[in-house]
Amino acid sequence: MVTIVTDEGLTGDAFGGDQAVIDGLVRPLLLGKDPFYREQIWQMLRERQRLHLGRLADSVLCAIDLCLWDLAGKHANLPVYKLLGATRDKVPAYASTMCGDIIPGGLDTPEAYAEFALKCMERGYPAFKLHTWQPPVPGAPDPKRDIAACAAVREAVGPNVPLMLDPFHYYNREQALYLGRELEKLGFYWLEEPMAEHSISSYVWLTNQLELAIVGPETAEGKMYTRAEWIVRGASDISRAGVGDLGGLTPLMKTVGLCESHGVRLEIHGGGPGNLHALCAMSIPGEYYERGLLHPHIDYETPTPWLRAITDPMDDEGFVHVSQQPGLGMDVNWDYIEDNLV
Repeated sequence: MVTIVTDEGLTGDAFGGDQAVIDGLVRPLLLGKDPFYREQIWQMLRERQRLHLGRLADSVLCAIDLCLWDLAGKHANLPVYKLLGATRDKVPAYASTMCGDIIPGGLDTPEAYAEFALKCMERGYPAFKLHTWQPPVPGAPDPKRDIAACAAVREAVGPNVPLMLDPFHYYNREQALYLGRELEKLGFYWLEEPMAEHSISSYVWLTNQLELAIVGPETAEGKMYTRAEWIVRGASDISRAGVGDLGGLTPLMKTVGLCESHGVRLEIHGGGPGNLHALCAMSIPGEYYERGLLHPHIDYETPTPWLRAITDPMDDEGFVHVSQQPGLGMDVNWDYIEDNLV
């Protein structure tokens, strides 16, 4: 956990980051700064990344940026999404699975995916996304096994449930095209990150050959600049970004404006309060909140010990409700944290 404290006693909190980097590099840069100069601070840290390649990662920028947004919301006595300019208070979620495994009763067969999809429908999820088998699972990657799992899920849930696939990220062009064409037959909604995202031309090639929506980039470095290149080159149909991918909520909202300006949808990558607040402040789809990662052996509804409540409660109709508490709205169990300091 990262905590930023001001001389007036305001605090902002976020999970993530790197203690050694924050203590040794970031802390001296922030001491004495005005915490409401979020843009200046984020740009300063972004510029420092050029000097500290490999140390000052986007995950560190994300933790600092979320702390500052949390602090600002608490100061204004507003949830962050209202500080940004709210558009809605709840977002439909899709069930996002963990990757395929070899665990009995887990996600070890196509039939197991189908059974789990039905349980997610019973819970109220309106849509379902498979993360399929990846190395080092024996036999992975295998596009035909991926399609078998997708076909089993489609047969189980029927023709009208939106389904998505996030497979192995290093399939070649021919394998990715095979996946896309088979998913079109199954009526899938989208396909994300089937190939290395550093090859933009491969995604231009794939997108041009499919009616199926291609979503990306997901994890490619370069923040909003990379998303801009994908948009102007037509490398995907739907853009993709999250606070963890870009280095915080500040660059995510820049990406929202970028996509809106080009008339391109943006699906948010990953869950968590930063992404949820962004979704509830977006003026373009963002159609879904990615809830997970889910697995038959994991009780997602039980909060981790360092939180008193989960940050993305979902109702029986499949809507995740954003917190109305000031800041990011995390109900932190400080007693647990103090008792478990390293």
